[in-house]
Parts: sequence; C-alpha cells; structure tokens
Amino acid sequence: MRELIVNTFLTLDGVMQAPGGPEEDTSGGFEHGGWSFGYWDEAMEQSMGETMGKPFDMVLGRKTYEIFAAFWPHSDDPGAEPLNNATKHVASTTLKDLEWQNSHLIEDDVAEGVRALKAHDGPELQVHGSANLIQTLHRHGLVDEYRLYIFPVVLGTGKRLFEEGAVPAGLELTHSATNTNGVISATYRPGAKIKYGSFG
Repeated sequence: MRELIVNTFLTLDGVMQAPGGPEEDTSGGFEHGGWSFGYWDEAMEQSMGETMGKPFDMVLGRKTYEIFAAFWPHSDDPGAEPLNNATKHVASTTLKDLEWQNSHLIEDDVAEGVRALKAHDGPELQVHGSANLIQTLHRHGLVDEYRLYIFPVVLGTGKRLFEEGAVPAGLELTHSATNTNGVISATYRPGAKIKYGSFG
C-alpha cells in the first residue's frame, strides 16, 4: 500500500487558492492570486526540491489539472521535468481527453478510485492544489500526510484546506521548520486523538 500526501501552500487563515499568480484560479471572485510569490527564496526552492526530488505520482482535481497542463509542458523551469514525467491521476466527470503526458482519468467513484490507486504498488501519491478534491479525500480518510507551507499572510476569502463541515480529526506533527522569510513548513499525519477537556 502506498501513501497519499497532500502538499499545500497555505495562508495563516487556511486559504490555499491561487498561490502562484493572479489568474491561476479566480473562481468565486477570488482577487488575491499570487500571494506566495514574494516569499519564494532559496530555502523554499530547496524544500520543494526535496519533495519533488523522489519518485511520485500525482492525484489532481480538474481545475488544478487544467492549470498545470496549460503551463508545465511548456516550461523550462527545473521543476517541470518531474511534474511532466509523473503519472497524473485526474478526478473529473467532465474531462474526456487528457493531453498532458502520462495522464489518466480516475474512472470510478473518486474515493474508490483513489483507494484502488493506494492499494497498488508504486511511488507515493502527491496531491497539489485541488482544494475541492482534498475535501473528498479528507472525508473518506484517504490522506496519510499533510505537508503544509504556511505563509505569513491573511486573506479572509478563498478556498480553504479544511472547509466548513470538515470531519473532525486529530493530527500529529512530525516535522516543522521556519524559513527566514517567515514561511513555516509543517508535516502532519492523521490518526491522533482530539484531546477534549475543560479548564472550568
């Protein structure tokens, strides 16, 4: 069984929408795209290089797939090669033709399809972006690890990693580091108990 890892850029108030550019994802009238750009430095490059430097497959929602497929096949960025070479599994009921190399539709119910992918041998499954898909994966207990990059930014609106109505869950912190630019990288694994109590 292989693990499914959520890799996410996140604001302090939990927004993950459109970190890379103003036009990346304007759905819902979102006007703050590109909020991660000013914090990108060598430390971020190194951290992302470690994540992308080992074999991985990807699980993507339709919106993120379309954003990535329009950019990475035409990019000379060092990060393009691992993304282009990775096998992409796409959760969509509307897409029919996937032109980005090594892309495949998840044919079954999303939860069942991802559960089947996890049961097969292969490299870890990484989820990038895909806010709506993550809600489904979390609800069905399919996420094995959250690798979060938390930026010192508050936006107030936008798609969040855990939307209202998310299933309550405890998380265990397994790694954390703070970059000089104020970005905190934190890795959490599900399965911990929520420690309810009272100070009364």
